[in-house]
Amino acid sequence: MEFGFIDVLKLIGALGFFIYGMKIMSEGIQKAAGGSLRRILSMMTRNRYMGVLTGFLVTCLVQSSSASTVMAVSFVNAGLLSLVESAGIMLGANIGTTITGWLVAILGFKVSMASMALPLLAFGVPMLFFKKAKIKYIGEFVVGFAILFWGLSELKHAVPDVKNNPEVLHFLGEYADMGLLSNLFFILVGTLLTIIVQSSSASMALTQTLCFSGIIPFEVAAAMILGENIGTTITAELASLAGNVHAKRSARIHSMFNIIGVTWMVLLISFTPVLHGVSWIAENILHVADPYTAEGAPMGLAIFHTTFNFLNVAIMIWFVPQLVKTAIRLVKSKGEMDEIYHLEHISTGIMATPDMSILEAQKEVANFGERVLKMNGFVKDLVTEREAKNVSKLLARIEKYEDITDRMEHDVADYLAKVSEGEMSESTSIRIRGMLSIVGDLERIGDIYYQMSKGLERKFEGKVWFTPEQRKNIMDMFEMVQTNLEVMCRNLSSSSYSAVRMDRAKEQEEALNKFRKTIRKEHFVSVEKGDYNFQSAAIYSDLFNSLEKVGDHTINVTEGITGEH
Repeated sequence: MEFGFIDVLKLIGALGFFIYGMKIMSEGIQKAAGGSLRRILSMMTRNRYMGVLTGFLVTCLVQSSSASTVMAVSFVNAGLLSLVESAGIMLGANIGTTITGWLVAILGFKVSMASMALPLLAFGVPMLFFKKAKIKYIGEFVVGFAILFWGLSELKHAVPDVKNNPEVLHFLGEYADMGLLSNLFFILVGTLLTIIVQSSSASMALTQTLCFSGIIPFEVAAAMILGENIGTTITAELASLAGNVHAKRSARIHSMFNIIGVTWMVLLISFTPVLHGVSWIAENILHVADPYTAEGAPMGLAIFHTTFNFLNVAIMIWFVPQLVKTAIRLVKSKGEMDEIYHLEHISTGIMATPDMSILEAQKEVANFGERVLKMNGFVKDLVTEREAKNVSKLLARIEKYEDITDRMEHDVADYLAKVSEGEMSESTSIRIRGMLSIVGDLERIGDIYYQMSKGLERKFEGKVWFTPEQRKNIMDMFEMVQTNLEVMCRNLSSSSYSAVRMDRAKEQEEALNKFRKTIRKEHFVSVEKGDYNFQSAAIYSDLFNSLEKVGDHTINVTEGITGEH
């Protein structure tokens, strides 16, 4: 019986079934623990050692090293993690991903999980229809777990029957006895396999299955697993393509970790003693079958995978600073792009859960606030500028920034709308509504500053001058608004919106309103006395009224942060 086209499709379908189960299981647990993941990543990455522990725990929790590494890249992109902190997470993720191999070895080959799949679905599917979100997400996890091991069972049945298809072994035999070249060839095979299926866990399970079925020997499977460690880095590299320079550097560090690790394993340590060591551990410590036999191969590969990643982390953790410096040299910054509009923090796309996505959007909104703060400085400089060339530059810059604020509002609001399409908790929904309100207020501040610049342009062209008292009042009011905006930006940059208080913002807003009322009264008296001409009075009035409106919008932003808006 030959292994034909239909059999190939069955093999691919079984692998797809396994990957789909892993996806549902991973996303379900991420949704159920979204807030917890956010807190873990924000507080447990203070140094590279804690980062390793964090990466390990998160990967064990979500059962996907790709999810952990993409999360780390996205958080570096958002400025929530440094390169050193992200390096620790990725090292930990490398150890955490070995857990899947153990689950597959213990449950997939020792226990008939396929026979447990239907009972698990009997529990999981009804949970999907619960109104309570957390129960629904746990149901997704259970359903994904059932599908994953059902897929593994199908995978075992889909691989070719070696007894009836000896040509498969003959084909592999041509490449299995070339020493170092054989190792490099099967490392390449493992790398390509992982790139194709986009899951190191799935390619690991397939390798274990092929070894269990007697299709590939233990030595070949071990080489393929090393290749799978390289192939898994492609996911983080792809995620970083749309990110900023820091995201690209973070992904490059992950690639260097794994490539260097595989290199020292291949070049410095011969496979034979390492694999004999794995065999000794399996037989003498774990008391399981010899990995060189078909029955013991899945467990032996799990031991090898864990041992390699643990040793690699133990060695590479001491070289994190050097790897960070190398990544910075390899991925050059394109320089300050402050004048060019681009979303810096949410360009890596929607993440698996709204909680994770909101962190990126939050950082982008904080960036939006900083741009508005700069506009205050530009317009303030325009009040006192006398040189025509400098006035033209300031006007062009303010117009460019106003255009940027328009597009930022549109893009951030569009991103938040996409995030809100997924299932989320009530608190997450409130945060998204608050952020939509915030970007609307920030865009309106940009419009106000642009209108103020047009008034000042007319003042300059008409050679209309302020009195010393007018100029002092306006400059004092600009300073007060500057303080208001700085308080607003600090609140927007807060890692936890729930920790923000209204007190400071309200004090500043009340002081601004009081000052505006005072100069407004003085202004009417001066107009009646004829202290300055109509044109000067009109522009002066527009400026202090506009600055008061900016103050109103800044307090609205803080109310949006605290949920009071």
